[in-house]
Amino acid sequence: MAREATADVCAVDGCGNPAARSLSANRVKQALPELKLGTTGRRAHLCRQHYREFRKKTKEDRELERAAW
Repeated sequence: MAREATADVCAVDGCGNPAARSLSANRVKQALPELKLGTTGRRAHLCRQHYREFRKKTKEDRELERAAW
């Protein structure tokens, strides 16, 4: 079943920017506990600004994952 083209917005409370990426809500909560996420379910849509924060916080973890190859 095809998903309708809806304009997703950032899952962070108080941020109304359009979503750039969709990530696991658990990973976002672990990496950025200071952010208050709305009711997201399993996936959290993040705008570009919050996605950049997520990437900065998880940079070392991602490098370690790649080194395990």
